[in-house]
Amino acid sequence: MYTRRTYKFSELAIWTRFDTLRILLIIVIWVFAYSFLDIAWLQIPWTPIALIGTAVAFIIGFQNNVTYDRIWEARKIWGGIVNTSRSFGMFLQDMITNEHAKEKQSDEALAKEVKSLTYRNIAWMTALRHAMRQQKQWETTVNQRTNQEWGIRPPERLSTLEDDLKPYLSKEDMEDVLSKDNKQTALLYQQSHHLRRLKESGLIWEFAFLELEGVVKEMFDLQGKSERIKNFPYPRQFATLNHWFMWILLFFLPVALVPQFMEIGANLSDSYPVIGKVFIWFSIPVYTAVGWVFHTMERIGRTGDNPFEGTSNDVPISTIARGIEIDLRQNLGENKEDIPAQFEVKYNVQF
Repeated sequence: MYTRRTYKFSELAIWTRFDTLRILLIIVIWVFAYSFLDIAWLQIPWTPIALIGTAVAFIIGFQNNVTYDRIWEARKIWGGIVNTSRSFGMFLQDMITNEHAKEKQSDEALAKEVKSLTYRNIAWMTALRHAMRQQKQWETTVNQRTNQEWGIRPPERLSTLEDDLKPYLSKEDMEDVLSKDNKQTALLYQQSHHLRRLKESGLIWEFAFLELEGVVKEMFDLQGKSERIKNFPYPRQFATLNHWFMWILLFFLPVALVPQFMEIGANLSDSYPVIGKVFIWFSIPVYTAVGWVFHTMERIGRTGDNPFEGTSNDVPISTIARGIEIDLRQNLGENKEDIPAQFEVKYNVQF
């Protein structure tokens, strides 16, 4: 239901074009130097290059594995939020009754209590997704030029939390929430206090109260897991060193690759003089392809480090939260015209 965009090769090439031009510039400079300057003596054996390349490939693979694990864990957490919220909505409708009430309430009053708790759950998801979209100092991917070219932003960058919470909370609840640093936690405290009041009035049976409190506790657990991923980045020592190791490899690789092509060209000169003379220039597309593969794999790992940052490759928490809201409000019996539509998909991107 919630998928990320898939890339055509042309889009991937455009996304990496600036770094590809840097890679191309490196090899062109080296080829010109070997062709027109007397530096044929400047050669590096393949052994150290192979050792550096192996180390870079290993650490890039490690980074990509960790990145995928972070993305997949984030998706499982928000999948848990989907299931828990739906269960909570169902429990509210079936557990808030007059069966054990000290004073019988009208059906409208019971429905109002169900709606209040359901709306506060929607407000909790709204506050949580806003908290996950707050930019941390280590989240720099979203600011990169090629990630801003489409001009699309997650919904949390287009509205304020206060405006998004207003439809779901009373004035008193809103003031209480906005006075707290961790607003999503404040909303779950409000849920628990509200459930306790309903239990004390008999509108919720004690066993049902314990069941509902267990669901609130599960929401706390899921919130904490989501905050853990947000607030603890992929270790910077790995990410930074990996980036520079990759560029060290790309800088020294021509010193081994270009002389190899020169030697092959010299061997071809007797039989194919024209090809032998220009064979060194074939090192340009070969090196560019190798460099592009290493750089793109490293950049993919960097792009997925922070699955809530707000790029086109992140977990679509806004879409997930809005989908749950639509489900809950439809099951409250609200008209579809009164329920906000799903967030717009632009360039095949869900946020």
